[in-house]
Amino acid sequence: MIEAQCLTKRFDSIKAVDNINAVIKEGEVFGLVGTNGAGKSTFLRMVAGVLRPDEGTIKVDGYPAYENMDAKKLLFYISDDSYFFSNSTPGDLKNYYKVIYTGFDEQRFEELMKKFGLDSRRKINTFSKGMKKQLTVLLGICANTKYLLCDETFDGLDPVMRQAVKSLFAKEIAERGLTPVIASHNLRELEDICDHVGLLHRGGILLSKDLFDMKLSIHKIQCVFKEEVELKELFGDTDILKTERRGSLYTITARGSREEIIAKIEKHNPVFSEVLPLSLEEIFISETEVAGYDIKKLIF
Repeated sequence: MIEAQCLTKRFDSIKAVDNINAVIKEGEVFGLVGTNGAGKSTFLRMVAGVLRPDEGTIKVDGYPAYENMDAKKLLFYISDDSYFFSNSTPGDLKNYYKVIYTGFDEQRFEELMKKFGLDSRRKINTFSKGMKKQLTVLLGICANTKYLLCDETFDGLDPVMRQAVKSLFAKEIAERGLTPVIASHNLRELEDICDHVGLLHRGGILLSKDLFDMKLSIHKIQCVFKEEVELKELFGDTDILKTERRGSLYTITARGSREEIIAKIEKHNPVFSEVLPLSLEEIFISETEVAGYDIKKLIF
């Protein structure tokens, strides 16, 4: 488990991370979402032990993260702007990382390199941005660490490679309990992979919730009634987050149990009613509006 308590980091007068409290559980995919400058990279660097917090604590399985080998051997950090040795090849990096990570799987690395169509003998400085991203992911996977910290890992990957990397993560999670922490400015990239999502804004976590629980508590319904209805009368004390009407078609986003919401609609004998799937964007828009923020001004 990775645990941050009252975590704060400043750069001169800029407070990059502001009093963050967060828990990242083992075996789940934690998505860290936020605009550029929200503090995602700074937070990951403190988890990786690269930066020392000015205030608060960050622990990895109970070990203080900063310059602690017991913590560092448990995680692999993939930076948004990864550094590669001059004129090095993937084979050189493999030899380097197998010294640092004693569990590094050389055979698996070579197999994955072939599957991804990457040449272990080619100079990395001739790789495209997407190829470099793929290489860092494969190095991170083959290091066999418990935690994999990914900073904008999907940025620069084409749609096919994004799905390939997500499938690789899913396999590692199922087989050995890998815990990926994925920072991104794009909610769409995280929707089909994350179990838990935290939204960073101006250095602080605006909200942090389990994605499955959020999907269970918010529902979007389309319905048509024979006659015009008063929604307040229809739903009573149910929390209605958003309503739209086009002619006789109502689109309603409400908080509560699916069964309770459907039962209230069915009492008025609708001509048509359907529960629609909510995207991660729609869920976060609803949650942040309840918290008093307009997410459209924060993300996208």
